[in-house]
Amino acid sequence: MKTSDFYYDLPKELIAQDPLEDRSSSRLLHLSMEDGSFEHRHFTDILDYLKEGDCLVINDTRVIPARLYGHKEETGALIEILLLKRKENDIWECLVKPGKKARPGAKITFGDGILTGEIIDIVDEGNRLIQFHYDGIFEEILDQLGEMPLPPYITHKLKDKNRYQTVYAKNDGSAAAPTAGLHFTKELMKQVEEKGVKIAHVTLHVGLGTFRPVKVDNVESHHMHSEFYMVEEDQAKLINDTKKNGGRVISVGTTSCRTLESATDENGILHAGSGWTEIFIYPGYKFKMIDGLITNFHLPESTLLMLVSALAGKEHIMAAYEEAVKERYRFFSFGDAMLIL
Repeated sequence: MKTSDFYYDLPKELIAQDPLEDRSSSRLLHLSMEDGSFEHRHFTDILDYLKEGDCLVINDTRVIPARLYGHKEETGALIEILLLKRKENDIWECLVKPGKKARPGAKITFGDGILTGEIIDIVDEGNRLIQFHYDGIFEEILDQLGEMPLPPYITHKLKDKNRYQTVYAKNDGSAAAPTAGLHFTKELMKQVEEKGVKIAHVTLHVGLGTFRPVKVDNVESHHMHSEFYMVEEDQAKLINDTKKNGGRVISVGTTSCRTLESATDENGILHAGSGWTEIFIYPGYKFKMIDGLITNFHLPESTLLMLVSALAGKEHIMAAYEEAVKERYRFFSFGDAMLIL
């Protein structure tokens, strides 16, 4: 299977640069898993597709303002870092730009010295381990100094930090938002529950591996970066009971999907627990838990496009994407949504 099999042509002006005024007013393309047919709707019409007894699974991770700008103490050179993974003792794995100049022993100062960091090790090309020093609470300092780590294809400045958070974001730790959830308002969530649909939550802290381009020609040779996930006991029971009672499990976003598929055994039972997952889902994968997926439109040749192709079939997905381009849907993080069911 070639990476180039997942290429499609996207006009640049269809990449959404700003979130809509009203989260739930985005468009919704429904793709039928039965026959590959599609319908054009609005996101609030999601209620028409959900049935009593279904379970919607959301990812309650919260994006941290993980992008920091500092200066090297020796030279004053500007350094940009992106917090990726929290280790112990205030050590983080970070993406550092420019990476070549970031040698172990180099010290970086942020915000007039209220936060300092020392590079202690090289992980790979642009990644470094940095030991941070500060007084007070790290999260509060981040809120003060950090910026939301928007993907590189968004060039506009975000006016309101909360628009890159879901309304149910709770657990700090992501370097990117689980963007399928950005379409939900609190009112819409309430309407979903009023319909007799259960809402379960899992946590997967989204790392940059999700967005890393596939650099190999052969899909099977691509290696995913690991991301931390958690499934609580009561939530696992809620999801397992849904399946047992004949309801459908519908994942909000590829991150919830990857969490469920990582924590479900071969018999289709979801297990509570936490850990790191490197699951890479591409055509040929047999889904163990999810029956449907709410998702955004993904980058050409990306692992996420491969995941949705595994669920709905590559031909159906590529036809739906062609239709979305023709109908001028908005693409990527702040774009419109797709329901595969």
